[in-house]
Amino acid sequence: MDQKRFEQITSQYSEKSILVIGDLMIDAYLWGIAERISPEAPVPIVHIQETNENPGGAGNVVANLRKLGAQVTIIGVVGDDNHGKKLVNLFDQNGVDSSGILKDNTRPTSVKTRVIAHGQQVVRIDQESLEHYSINLYESLKTMTSEIVKNYDAVIIEDYNKGLFTPNFIQHIITTCNAENIPVYVDPKKQNIEAFSNVRLFKPNFPEFLNCIPEEFEETRFQELGMKLRDSMNVELLMVTRGKDGIALFSEEGLNTIPTKARRVHDVSGAGDSVISTFTLSDLSGASATEAVVLANYAAGKVCEEVGVVPISLEKLSEILDYHNNS
Repeated sequence: MDQKRFEQITSQYSEKSILVIGDLMIDAYLWGIAERISPEAPVPIVHIQETNENPGGAGNVVANLRKLGAQVTIIGVVGDDNHGKKLVNLFDQNGVDSSGILKDNTRPTSVKTRVIAHGQQVVRIDQESLEHYSINLYESLKTMTSEIVKNYDAVIIEDYNKGLFTPNFIQHIITTCNAENIPVYVDPKKQNIEAFSNVRLFKPNFPEFLNCIPEEFEETRFQELGMKLRDSMNVELLMVTRGKDGIALFSEEGLNTIPTKARRVHDVSGAGDSVISTFTLSDLSGASATEAVVLANYAAGKVCEEVGVVPISLEKLSEILDYHNNS
């Protein structure tokens, strides 16, 4: 893709308004150095030098969309605790509409804490509840969704298996959006796979794709199996992210495979969030499906070069595109 076409597409990003519905959490990082092993157990002693907290889960998709210039509203649930307040404040500070965040005083806000030493993740600690919410809370979520979806250019569903989504809630979102002709883009987890039919984009990673197909996988049948899944789910686009093997896009034209664009890989965390954010905005901004995948692939390549979960930005996206165009 040349720079002129890139600018034609990305200049439209700031005009788009996206509703993200998904599991919310905080990504906490403890950065330090490890110079010796503990005498208490065969584990490194990490001397913490820096800490930071960022929106995680669906919140990272929101962060990507905002960095790319879009207007974003988030619907989700946090605990009635300090971490929940911190998450809402982080959204507010970054110009995100957080009015769709509900509080649940029966469970904590999900927190993923990563300990990083010398640029390598040492351990991750998860604090969370994976139970579904109360009937009353789901009714509030459904009512809110029905009332506001018509105000947006698209809806992104981000399922992290943290308790927000049930088949009933998913079907309510999709049915409501389809009635208003609002395209839906889905980043799934295997638990609710069968509920995600009738959407614009369904984006499993490769292990999730394998969970979707009812027969044994053979690489020689990848195109056949992908097209079968696309048809059975009645989705316009099926995108399968395959790490070092790039991205596979199944459409009415068949299979198109786009090789990975990572120059070096430090950390794959958050790459899928950058993919769906960049693809959605590009798809809404006049890009063909193939062009949208190409830009999403560049976004994934760039964020994989960073340590930790780092959102893509227009500047970073332009930089990696320029690098590959001139190398």
